Amino acid sequence: MKKILFTSILFYLITNLHGQGNSGNAFTTGEWLQYRVHYGIFNASYATMELKEGSVNGRSVFHVVGKGRTTGLARLFFKVDDTYESYFDKKDGRPYRFIRQIDEGGYTKNMEINFDYTSNQAVVNNKKHKKTTTIPINKDIQDLLSAVYYLRNHYKTENLKVGDETELDLLFDDDESFKFKLKFLGKEVLKTKFGKISCTKFRPYVQAGRVFKEKGSLTLWVSDDDNKLPMRIKADLRVGSIKADLEAFRGLKHQFKVEVD
Repeated sequence: MKKILFTSILFYLITNLHGQGNSGNAFTTGEWLQYRVHYGIFNASYATMELKEGSVNGRSVFHVVGKGRTTGLARLFFKVDDTYESYFDKKDGRPYRFIRQIDEGGYTKNMEINFDYTSNQAVVNNKKHKKTTTIPINKDIQDLLSAVYYLRNHYKTENLKVGDETELDLLFDDDESFKFKLKFLGKEVLKTKFGKISCTKFRPYVQAGRVFKEKGSLTLWVSDDDNKLPMRIKADLRVGSIKADLEAFRGLKHQFKVEVD
């Protein structure tokens, strides 16, 4: 797996941390989320995710678009302009197409992945290097963005015990799929710009030595309601730390719950 860079980290977190939701849809077309990303003392960037209607080979699907961009002083030192897109099934959440176009401080990628469940293969078109790769997949594969919505609809939190773990197979590059693990840490009331939000708390595990300082360096908080929104993500990097907070939203399917003292 090649190096995952700055804003890629945020989408990597959001899409895998978006919560383990109740059975049934936790979202609807028109949902839009914005995250404010801090790197140390800097307000480094904003990231958004928007869910739309889409079509792949005549099939009606969900189409989610994720964008990330550095702002202000951070943009002078490290320019980021990232776009991620996923087209996934409305019933079972399987991805059909994933698009990744990133520019992170001069590090660029431009690729499209098409998932074929008849042959159990993913065809990766690396447009930058004009190279096509075929990667074997299983029926439970997810891409970086489709994983968000799959987890929201297919996992329950009410019976989770502290220490429980879940795994997911992800593919979003041209070399291999890999497993991502989440560990349940318990519940916590989080103070946010919207007020106090009851949250479930998770510890994601990734391989040390790539981007994150160690396996236990990530923490996330997910709203403990029917929306299952990532409210805050914190990560220790090799140099410094990064924090992303939910800044704005619209088009939620369910009422957003704020605790009243």
